[in-house]
This record gives sequence, C-alpha cells and structure tokens, in this order.
Amino acid sequence: MRTERRRWRSHSLVQLTLVRYREFIREPEAVFWVFVFPILLTAGLGIAFRNQAPERTAVAVVESGEGGVRLAEALRANPDLSVQSLGDSAAREALRTGRVALIAVAAGRGAVEYRFDSERPESRAARLLVDDAVQRGAGRRDPVGVRERQVSEPGSRYVDFVVPGLLGMNIMGSGIWGLGFAIVDARRKKLLKRLIATPMSRTQYLASFLLSRITMLVVEVALLLGFAVLVFGVPLRGSWGMLALICLLSALAFSALGLLLASRAQTVEGVSGLMNLIMLPMWIFSGVFFSASRFPDSLQPFIQALPLTAVIDALRASMLEGASAARLLPELGVIALWLVGSFVLAVRMFRWR
Repeated sequence: MRTERRRWRSHSLVQLTLVRYREFIREPEAVFWVFVFPILLTAGLGIAFRNQAPERTAVAVVESGEGGVRLAEALRANPDLSVQSLGDSAAREALRTGRVALIAVAAGRGAVEYRFDSERPESRAARLLVDDAVQRGAGRRDPVGVRERQVSEPGSRYVDFVVPGLLGMNIMGSGIWGLGFAIVDARRKKLLKRLIATPMSRTQYLASFLLSRITMLVVEVALLLGFAVLVFGVPLRGSWGMLALICLLSALAFSALGLLLASRAQTVEGVSGLMNLIMLPMWIFSGVFFSASRFPDSLQPFIQALPLTAVIDALRASMLEGASAARLLPELGVIALWLVGSFVLAVRMFRWR
C-alpha cells in the first residue's frame, strides 16, 4: 500500500510539472517576456553603448570682440572640443538647457573666465579640456613628455557590465511573476479547491513549480548569454559549472519567493501589488544598470541583503572576473538563505482556498 502511494505521488509530481510547461507554452505573452524581451533589451543597450569614437565636448565661447575670436580659435585646435560662438544670453541659455557643458569668456588682458556647473561631471571635465587648450594656445609646453596607448579590453565595457544584471533581472522576473500569477489565477478559478480532494500534498504542488523552472531556465540563460557572447563578445571567464550553479540557485530562490507571495493572495491585483512591492526596491538598489556602490554606505547592509544584489554580484564576479567558488561563498549563502526561507514559509502559509 505504501509503495503504491509513493508511486502515485511520484507520478503526480511529474504530471504537475508537465502541466506547468503546458501552461507556459500556451501563453505567447509569457514566452515573449521570458525569452525574447531580454534579448531585445540586451541588443538595444549593447548598440546604444557600443564602443565608438568619443563624443566631442560641447562648449560655448561668448562673442566679445577680438579676444573672443582668438579664444575660439585656441579651443578649436583641440579635437575633443566642439566650440560654438554665441552671444552672452544665448550662451547662458545653452548652458542652462545642457546643450553646452561650459562657457568660456575672454575677460580682457589675456584672462579667461569659465562658467560651468561644478555638480555636472561633464562640466568639470570640460573645464580641464578648455583650460588645457587655452594654456597651449598661449604657448605652454609640458616639461614631461607622455605617451598614450589606448586599450579596449572585453569586460570593461558597459554591455559587459549590464548583461549579468539583465540576466539576474530576467531570472527574478520569470520566477516571481510566472509562478505567482499561475498560483493566484488557479486559486481564483477554484482549481486549487478541487486539488484538495487528491492525495497530493502542498509540498508536491509547490515543488512542481520549482522543477518546471529548471528546464525553462536552461533555455532562458542559453538564449541570453549566447546572444551576448556571439553578438557583443561578452566574456565568460568563470567556469560553466559555477555559472550554472549560480543560475540554478537564483532561479529556485526567486521561484520560492514567488510561491511565498502567492501563498495566500486571493486576486491577481493583490499579488501584483505584493510583487511590485518586493521587486521595485531590487530593480532600483541591486545594481542592474549601474553599480549598487553608488548608494550611501548607510544603505549598503540593506542592499547587500537583497537576493538580486547577491545574484548580480555573483554573476558579474564569475563572468567578468573568473571568481572561484570560495570567492562567491557570501553571495551563494545569501541566495541559499532566501531559497530555503522562502520555500519553508510558502509551504507553511499556503492555502488552497
């Protein structure tokens, strides 16, 4: 009798997992957002921030007689500057609206006045470029000779930085949104109520969602990373085994979090609010599109405790730095804690009705 019951439960887990696959494939919108959208987003960001000739810094020279003309000629000798000769009011308007980074004014007796916003990084950089051009135009010579060698190393580009962030964001979204919506929709349609009469346990039902994520994860990661590597040359310096482990733990952790959020929600609107409440801080703080270190030190303990921060940091360390397992233990530990804690709470809090 016990043997038959175990076989039935094993069979039911397989069937439940197959149901998850069928539900996903029959939703074209879900397929698009999980598999196609990340590739399109990677392509757009990769093209927008591709390696190209640096843009020239736009500056304005106030038209003020012969001194202004000589100043404009000196600045135009610098190929890194785009110089516009404008009237005083037009120059101030251009600076205020961001069309130029700095205004240079011939102040008389060979002096030059710089007008710029010190809180704008491009304005501070423009100040250095303009002053260098002015001093060289006045005959300055550098006492120390220098040489330049420009290097473009894969791993230092923005596309290399952002692909691990997009991968982590996609794993989080497909795990939380995909599983949370499916459970709440089934509860809303009274399908969960019918499953109470079967010998299936809550653990089996929730585990079927986690198992289905593993198979879809392979396709999801392969498509995004394959596109990034083949089209943009994004490096994969770490081991494939470590990368697979990070992705697997991450997918299971976010899936467990999605199960937890949907364990008692009664409506799609309710679970949507909970998901946005949980995911929005991670979109902002976890360093998807820019480094999380930009935030104040007082926020860093909170940021480092977020699962998406640990996922993205682990992916970047593995892909771009080739980090070892020992180096990634803190990040893997945070992910594992979220996985175990979320799944245990989901099993305890889950309600069929």
